[in-house]
Amino acid sequence: MPLGPALAVNDLPNALGIPVVLVVGLRLGCLSHSLLTVESIRARGVRLLGWIANEIDPDMQARDENIATLAALIDAPTLGVVPRLDLPKPEVVAEYLHLQPLLR
Repeated sequence: MPLGPALAVNDLPNALGIPVVLVVGLRLGCLSHSLLTVESIRARGVRLLGWIANEIDPDMQARDENIATLAALIDAPTLGVVPRLDLPKPEVVAEYLHLQPLLR
């Protein structure tokens, strides 16, 4: 997504010198989309702190298998699995996050 003529959202981590947490929308196609995104993050020389699974399709088939596949293929910790929430308030979402790996 462009932010200007010479700057895009994916330029921000390098410009600001910050690492990235990837949020994976759990739905059909999430495996290839996520793995390509991880590849892009790494190709830009950005550190991937971890990833979070975000359940956007509550009827997704093979949800747990997809999460397990992502955990096996993404070389960064799984920081949580957030179910679909009717009212996604920050304090409610935080209950599903496991940020201990970031403190090491």
